[in-house]
Amino acid sequence: MSEILITNTWRDKLDALAGRRRDAFLVAALVIVVAVVAMVLWSRGSAPRIAPPATVPEAYATPVPGNGVAPSPAASSLLVHVAGAVRRPGLYEMPPDARVADAVQAAHGPSRAADLDSLNLAEALVDGLKVEVPRRGQTPVASAVPGLPSPAPSAGSVVNLNTADQVALEGIPEVGPVTAAAILEYREQVGSFTSIEELLEVSGVGPATLEAMRPFVTL
Repeated sequence: MSEILITNTWRDKLDALAGRRRDAFLVAALVIVVAVVAMVLWSRGSAPRIAPPATVPEAYATPVPGNGVAPSPAASSLLVHVAGAVRRPGLYEMPPDARVADAVQAAHGPSRAADLDSLNLAEALVDGLKVEVPRRGQTPVASAVPGLPSPAPSAGSVVNLNTADQVALEGIPEVGPVTAAAILEYREQVGSFTSIEELLEVSGVGPATLEAMRPFVTL
């Protein structure tokens, strides 16, 4: 009888222990499930993150004035037209701080007939300026306004062969860029024209061309 009681007692203890373990496992499982559900709900309810705006490093930032237009870089050179009593009339690229004297030197210097006293050699150059170097005895010609071409001779007007520049010579009938350049070259090498007929000594000018030019030229 006592053996049966002892056996039942141990079985009761084992059953009770097993029941407590099952209860513990159930509680632990329930806690885990609740924790997972809570984390899922929390993650769904969190506000979305917004990336901060991209910023440009200050070293690479370009200053923009109030009108929203970025400033253009300063011109690194000037283009001027040097004409008249110089050895090599033409277009010359000059530094931004150049003066009229620099433009004359860029054109290989003044010719022997140049009247430099009629010029302001210290005048600052501007882009598009025409520097007209007069000859001795010639009325000084004002510098051409930048951006505007030199006027060609109008109908009925005459061109002075000894003072005209490339543009003025090209306005003479039958005279193109090549002939005008030849007249300037002859004038630099030989000197001033002493007669209209002396044009026959210029390359490209024949008797027919001379007669077509005669009403429009003078000395």
